[in-house]
Amino acid sequence: MIALRPPEIVMRLQRLGAAHPTRLSFLRQLIRRATKEQWRVRKDRFELDNRGFGRAVYAVETPARVYSLVAFSTPLDDENRSDRVIAQAWDTSYVLYDGLPDHAEIVRLEGNAPLQEAGRFTSRELVLARANKSVRLFEEVVTQLAQGRQPDEENLLGVGYLLRTTAVYGNGKFGIADRDEIESRPELAGSFQAEMLTVWLIRSFTLDLVDHIAHCRNPAGAARLAPDLRRALGVGNATGLGMAPFLVRHPLLTHSWFLARETALARVRSEPHAGEAERKIFSEALADLRRRVARWHSDDNRQAAATRLLINDLDTLAENFDYLLAGLQPWDALYRFAEERLSMEGQEACVSLILEPHGALIDDLGETMKADETPGHVIDGRMSCGALRQALLDCYFWAARIDFDDPAANARFWYVSAEKLEPRLGERFEEDGAELEQPLATARDALSLAAALALEPASANVAGFLLRHPQWRHAVRRAQIVARFPYAEIHDNLIGADLRPVDILRAKLAFFGARSFDPRSDRWLRIALFSGEDLIEDVATVGEAR
Repeated sequence: MIALRPPEIVMRLQRLGAAHPTRLSFLRQLIRRATKEQWRVRKDRFELDNRGFGRAVYAVETPARVYSLVAFSTPLDDENRSDRVIAQAWDTSYVLYDGLPDHAEIVRLEGNAPLQEAGRFTSRELVLARANKSVRLFEEVVTQLAQGRQPDEENLLGVGYLLRTTAVYGNGKFGIADRDEIESRPELAGSFQAEMLTVWLIRSFTLDLVDHIAHCRNPAGAARLAPDLRRALGVGNATGLGMAPFLVRHPLLTHSWFLARETALARVRSEPHAGEAERKIFSEALADLRRRVARWHSDDNRQAAATRLLINDLDTLAENFDYLLAGLQPWDALYRFAEERLSMEGQEACVSLILEPHGALIDDLGETMKADETPGHVIDGRMSCGALRQALLDCYFWAARIDFDDPAANARFWYVSAEKLEPRLGERFEEDGAELEQPLATARDALSLAAALALEPASANVAGFLLRHPQWRHAVRRAQIVARFPYAEIHDNLIGADLRPVDILRAKLAFFGARSFDPRSDRWLRIALFSGEDLIEDVATVGEAR
């Protein structure tokens, strides 16, 4: 098999910031499971008034158990509508409930879900989420439908969603169920499957909501949103700094994600021939991506320039893939062509396209995209200081090019906001708080640890070193992890003045299955989830509301 791309290529921030979703994305894994297992979905309740305010329950029956999205739609003044984490009110709020809630439980949730962090929750709640309307587009769609017309397609797809989530919380946040309570369930064992199920159901609620309001305005003449437009729309998401450190704080999980994707790419590149069916799927996926990218818009100068290059790259692929796929090891030839001729955006888009026709070859890797991090990594205190120092020099060779005596290389620090308990990025030489720095300066700490170990006898063990210097425990633990799991580390400076956290965000969101990346600054971006994918009611048997 062709060798995997090495971490020094894959794990650079510039490439992470060009990531595209693949068929191994978490939402695609969820859709495949729901289809294979023939899940059933029904609107158990849909109790909304003429303006679309009220509550709804969407129940999903899997082979083993039932999950319910409990949705609340509430009035919100325009001046209070904000995507920021400090917001205190939202157009809609949601809970993914373990089971089917009775009336008393719905009343309890109605008093707490709209409060989000300020509410009180139990282990029956698996996910907590909230979303705001894309106000102009939402109202425009309702107005057109109420008049019996379909909304303008280009305008609609240019945005790609009607509601935008501002938070989707899982894993024990604010009193909801801890991960260990659901990780043994096959349908939720994979990465972020509960969160993806929540968003998938929010999508259906959103589409039903606009149809409902339009019908209430004109019961006799309103149109329903056309099936092709329903499928094209996803759920928007505004994601900021709070998510950025995730790939750093979860090195084992990060390694598993990237290892699966790179293994998939190596498998496909090693295929000796390209069959007619695979070529057709590739061609269709390329055409679809070209249509999507033509609608991308960003006010971020770097992303706008990258998108222009990507449009040209996809044109180049369209002109050349026929002859590239005609020879031996055609997918490798196509990848090497992209590597030599295309921009970083184009290269990573090509990776996504190459994987698309090969479900039978690579979909099994989705089962490997998880890691048991509950016990943490136990430091091997028997390791010699000399061996640990050599491991640092081997794994962090790339860090040697960074001069941390240069203030620009040490310009920032990560800390946790006391108000929202969310990660934030401070300016080291302009702001107070550097003494609260989180251990996310991986390159700096690795070099500093190597320097400290150079002062120790090579044969001395790490346990003794840490007894005298406990401040290095986090760096020792990380070095031992990275030595075994090479995709666990981002190969760049995470505290430099030139850091763009959106590069890290995009990499993680691409694994979710996000599309239409629109950075709003170097610290947050907007994306769409499930746009163009099957609706849950398209793959599951549907029942009606009571």
